[in-house]
Parts: sequence; structure tokens; C-alpha cells
Amino acid sequence: MRRKKKNIVLENIRVEDYAAEGKSLARVDGKVIFIENVVPGDVVDVQLLKSKKDWAEGRPLRFHSYSTDRVEPFCSHFGVCGGCQWQMLPYEKQLEYKQRQVRDNLQRIGKVALPDMLPILGAVETKYYRNKIEYTFGNKRFLLKEELSDLSISGEQNVAGFHVKGLFDKIVDIQTCYLQEEPTNGIRLAVKEFARANGYSFYDIRNHSGFLRTMQLRICATGEVMVNIVLGEDDAAKREKLLDHVLQQFPGITSLLYTINTKMNDSLHDLHPVAYRGKGYVIEKLEDFQFKIGPKSFFQTNTFQGERLYKVAREFAELTGNEIVYDLYCGTGSIGIFVSKKAKKIIGVEMIAAAIDDARENATMNNLTTAEFYAGDVINICNDEFFASHGRPDVIITDPPRAGMHEKLVRKILDIEAPTVVYVSCNPATQARDLGLLDEKYAVTKIQPVDMFPHTLHIENVVQLKLKG
Repeated sequence: MRRKKKNIVLENIRVEDYAAEGKSLARVDGKVIFIENVVPGDVVDVQLLKSKKDWAEGRPLRFHSYSTDRVEPFCSHFGVCGGCQWQMLPYEKQLEYKQRQVRDNLQRIGKVALPDMLPILGAVETKYYRNKIEYTFGNKRFLLKEELSDLSISGEQNVAGFHVKGLFDKIVDIQTCYLQEEPTNGIRLAVKEFARANGYSFYDIRNHSGFLRTMQLRICATGEVMVNIVLGEDDAAKREKLLDHVLQQFPGITSLLYTINTKMNDSLHDLHPVAYRGKGYVIEKLEDFQFKIGPKSFFQTNTFQGERLYKVAREFAELTGNEIVYDLYCGTGSIGIFVSKKAKKIIGVEMIAAAIDDARENATMNNLTTAEFYAGDVINICNDEFFASHGRPDVIITDPPRAGMHEKLVRKILDIEAPTVVYVSCNPATQARDLGLLDEKYAVTKIQPVDMFPHTLHIENVVQLKLKG
């Protein structure tokens, strides 16, 4: 061990195992070292970023040798843009580590009795799997280490791509992204080149100025394509010239929108996208169900794996046609509608009123007369009067955000005492925490991990719970 300006560097450390959240670990003198950007089998020098009594966090300074498990990343931007952190691992290894991550979280955090886990459902397609992606336009290009010493290369460039992890004002200028099928790269590059050629300004996030800001693309399995170009200035002449060029180059776009955003942040929830051409939304399908998706709608970003995830939720619900199903955090109603054919009634509850409007429209589009959706807090909505009017749930399906369920909602579920609960999670750690609370009355009876995002550290997990006794 040697010290450098108060920074501790550990030399020739063999990475032993996968830890969680994309990190791996080594052990040095009984201390666990969590290391980013390495894989088990690598031998590295590690600079510690944080050091406690029993554990530390660090990053690799130098690789002495690489793990035999490594494969060549297929993307030229790997390691720079911050996405697809696991491209250097074979997909089979990714699945192995993700399955272990779910098991370790449920055991270590949940501390409840668990059945044997079902094998993880890996993705059939590990490239071009996202139906939605968002690109950023900016006037500060991120320079690679080897470019910093080249005075002929300037970071003051108008570029289009993704924010660099940890640097809010630097953009990786993406040439080819493998997350979404074409025409995603073609559209991004065409917009960038047209804007450059016509002297349009790219957004300066430090000064909050500039014309071209962000762009969202949604490419559906139905073949419909939605593009929403977000602009930092309301200049009709420049806008129409750009949008007309995009339509001329890409006639397959079914809905082209623009959004004026002069705020300090990029969120769209309080903005008003305008349909320049087309109906202003797209239609996606899961099995035989259709879903209307607008520029502000939430929908699973991996259509094929999303369908498999919902099939697991439906299977775990064990519906016979006689059950009342409560779909909590229902969003635009996709899970409730997906399981509706095998249920007596669907009751969806969601805090965001706009999402409930979409859910009702989706139910109408699918000719569902047995699905009802309500905007508000489950804790306030699901009272005795509500149950008297709509019936108590036989099955509760809950699909919360990464933060998991609020403890008050967990207590509400314990009070309701539905015979079956299906918990769909995008964060096994917070799911495990909630399972520990639900253990008061519920037993975990089935566990099914589903990989929605190949080459990333993210993993979805579905758990079935049964009322004890």
C-alpha cells in the first residue's frame, strides 16, 4: 500500500466477486473493497475514494491483467457515455450476477423466509431493445483523455448524445447507439448536422440558453415512430425549417412534435408538446392489447421483455375470472389491462391524474368495461366506503417506482388483507425492505427475476405473496 497526496492506492488487487449495483469487490486484510468499472478476475491498482473501518470504495487506476471472462464491447462509446456498463461481460455472466443480486438483496435486507428462485428471464434481444430514448444537444463536447493534450481539438463543439456520468455540462457526441433500432441514429445525426449547417445554437446548460435542447424518440413494435424535439427558444421560422427537414428526410415518422422549454430543467410534465405532423401519439401493443403513448406517457421501455414481465405478474396473480384486482401505482393502466381478461374487475389507482386519463383512454381503446381507474393516494382512496362500492380486492398488484412503497401504503396493504399480492419491482433492494414489513402477515411464495435492460446493472423482480394462515 502506498499513499499519494492523502489518496490511498492499493496495488495488485485481484477482484474476487460481483457486489451489486454494477460494482465488484476485493478483500484486503479482512476489509471489503467495492470497486467500480471492473469485473471478477481483473487484477488492478485501486485508488480509494471512501474508506471506513470495515469497507471502502474505489476506482481502478491501472489494470495489470484482465479477467478471462471479459469480452470485447461492441460499442465504440463504451466506458465513456455511462450507459451499458456491462458490455465487457458475456450476457450469460450478466444474468448470473443479476440473479445473485436479487437473491442477496432479498436475503440480506428482507430477512424473510424465501422459496427457491425461478431462473432469471433473460432478454432474447440484447441490442436495439429500447422503444424510447432521449438525446441531449449541447455546446460542450466531452473530450477523451488522449484528446486533452491535442490543442487542435476543442471541447467547444455543438454535439448530440448523452450526458457524461457525473458531468452535467459535458455531452458525449454519439455516432452509433445500439440501444434503439433505426432510424434513431439517422434522425439524431440529421438534426445535428442540419442545425450546424444552419447556424442554430445548441443548448448551453450553464447559461441556460440555446435553441436546440433535447429530443425523444419512441419506436414501437407496431411500426409507429414518434419524435419530440425540445427547443429552448420559441422561434417559429427556425423551428418549421428544422421540422420540415426532418419530415422530408424521414417520412416514416408517424408523429412529429415539438416542445418549447425555457425552464431550468428538462422535465416535460408541466410542458405542452405540440403535434406538428401526425396524431401526436403512437400505438404500442402487448399481446392483443393496444396502448396509446403520448410524449409524456410512461410505458415499459422494452416492449418484448415488458410483455414477458406482465405475463409473470398475470401468472402470479392466479386469476380464475372471479377476482377483483387492485392495480396500485397503475400508471397508464398497462398491467391491469394486460391481466383483465382473467379478472372479474380491475381497479387502478395512481397519484398522477394525467396517467389516469391515459389509463381510462387505454381501457376504452381495448373495449374494457370491467376496468376503472382513480387518481389519488391509495391510502386515502381505499377506505371502507370505497370497498363497499367497488368490492375488496382478491389480488393486489403493486408496481412502485425505484424508491419502493411508502410505509403507509405497506400498512394499508396489511390492513386490506387481500389473499394474494403481486409485487413488481425495478429495485430489488427497496422491494426487499418492503417484503420485510409485509412479512407481518404475508409469506413470499414465488420469485421471478426478469432482465429488462441487458448490459446494464438494472434488474426487475416479481414476487408473489400469500396471506399467512
